[in-house]
Amino acid sequence: MRQIFPIDTVSAISAISAAILIAFAPAAAAAPATAAVAAVANAADASKAGKQLDVLANQYYDALARFEPVSATESGDGRFDDQIGMSIAPQVRARQFALYHGYQQRLRAIARASLTAKGQINYDILAYELASQLSVEKFPEHLLPINQMDSMPVTLANYAGGQAAQSLTTVKGYKAYLNRLNQLPAWIDQAIANMREGMKQGITGPKAAMVSSLPQFQKLVSATPEASIFYTPITNLPAAFSAADKKKLTAAYRASIATGLSPALARLAAFLDKEYIPAARTSTGWSALPGGMDWYLARVASQTTTTMTPEEIHATGLTEVARIQREFGIVGPKMGYTGPASGLPNWVAAQDKFRPFTTEKQVIDVYRDLDATLRTKLPALFALTPKAPLDLRLEPELSRATASDHYTAPAADGSRPGVFWSVVNDPKQYGSTGMVTLFLHEGQPGHHFHIALLQELNLPNFRKFGGNNAFTEGWALYAETLGKEMGLFDKPEDYFGHLNDEMLRAVRLVVDTGMHAKGWTREQSIQYMKDTLGYTDVAKSETERYMVWPGQALGYKIGALKIAQLRARATAALGSKFNLPAFHQVVLGDGTLPLSLLEAKVDRWIGERK
Repeated sequence: MRQIFPIDTVSAISAISAAILIAFAPAAAAAPATAAVAAVANAADASKAGKQLDVLANQYYDALARFEPVSATESGDGRFDDQIGMSIAPQVRARQFALYHGYQQRLRAIARASLTAKGQINYDILAYELASQLSVEKFPEHLLPINQMDSMPVTLANYAGGQAAQSLTTVKGYKAYLNRLNQLPAWIDQAIANMREGMKQGITGPKAAMVSSLPQFQKLVSATPEASIFYTPITNLPAAFSAADKKKLTAAYRASIATGLSPALARLAAFLDKEYIPAARTSTGWSALPGGMDWYLARVASQTTTTMTPEEIHATGLTEVARIQREFGIVGPKMGYTGPASGLPNWVAAQDKFRPFTTEKQVIDVYRDLDATLRTKLPALFALTPKAPLDLRLEPELSRATASDHYTAPAADGSRPGVFWSVVNDPKQYGSTGMVTLFLHEGQPGHHFHIALLQELNLPNFRKFGGNNAFTEGWALYAETLGKEMGLFDKPEDYFGHLNDEMLRAVRLVVDTGMHAKGWTREQSIQYMKDTLGYTDVAKSETERYMVWPGQALGYKIGALKIAQLRARATAALGSKFNLPAFHQVVLGDGTLPLSLLEAKVDRWIGERK
């Protein structure tokens, strides 16, 4: 579930980290009798505080899941699969923040010192999340409900094939999805009202990105219900459904699309085309919005879970770009390339030998072979692994045009495995050099080892289905680097693929902070990406992604660098006592943590091992 953790919480994060370190400091020995009495009292206090925290944490998560039920679905929680929520409605948003204020007051009344070690971690993360949620209250994010990366209509359209996060295999599942479609017109009308208010306040999406998004919404408009993408479930009705159920569902879907959904989608497309895009801002960065710089700082803090400034992140990006370019200079000649390092990606893209496929099956077979190889190598690096299986599938044709290779979490009830989705639009154009690093990131030991484990660690729901971008994407990017020590990058072209992906993540640090904090224009970002990456096919789309998701792309590299830094610290401190599987268990064993809490945990582990 996507969470927003603003800058106002960074002092709280530091305080939490300090509190954790203090909490685990050894206490002086007490007299035996006094200790026995104290132990009984402490146990009673811990039990009371633990129960209070459990109740509060569950209430908080349920409120969050009802507020953003589609995000809950994405995270594997299917309890609210028949709802889309109305979190963009000002009155609903206000009620949600009122709940957060109340939860925060109740949390402060719980005696943290009385909790168990795991209870204190739950307390600290809940305190962090609540402070973060409340800090974003002053920023009018609801006035920007739609962009080319993220919108309710497109998300639900991607569910229509039944292969995404929302299951369409039972009559109940079909009715749940239909109920969401019935709610979508009201959501669309609220979104239009919000955007009109945003136009009045000077808070709009950037025009260039909104122009790019328009075709998505125009394609959702259909002349007949049967031609609508939202009618797809009816064209794929399971044979096991009874004739009566098929008849009822067909009539219900047709009526919903014809009378409510299609007119609403047409209103949205027309509004974007005729009113919103002409009024959209021509500026690039978030700092151009009213209060935009503070808003961007909030996003930086939320996406990195650190106190790093945009200037520090920008400098880190430049350092990483230079390091990777030096590696390009080493690996290029091994591939037969002798030109400047910046030209290596374009040279690779022009080599037919790195596009060896003619069928989709050949592509997925390579991933399956890689998966089999990893199953023999990963036990040497990991003692803690998920029980949930990982399945490998080709992205359905319905959503290939807008999808990229990705991972979906297993269902909490075990009804759906974790899935690595490979998007193959044209197998003859599918490059082979990035396949190893992609699978390490999206499959195992990347997202699958982290996200599937969340379902199995007996964590409270707000942690099982929640999280933060810096840990989630940081772990997956760190997991890519493990390919080197597993011998998976022995072929220079595979190592190039790893470096090429890593370069994109480093460039993101530069251009995101450049546009939103340093006054870069969209055109400057596009040109920097072309010059630095050496290829042009993603410069425009990536730049426009960062324009509408400020800060989101920062978590990958910042999180990976932090995990690598902690590993190096532990290796230096422990010497022969360092154990890599044990380190990975420390990182993953308590689920998703803000980076400051992860650092405190690793430092504590180092102290215990020493």
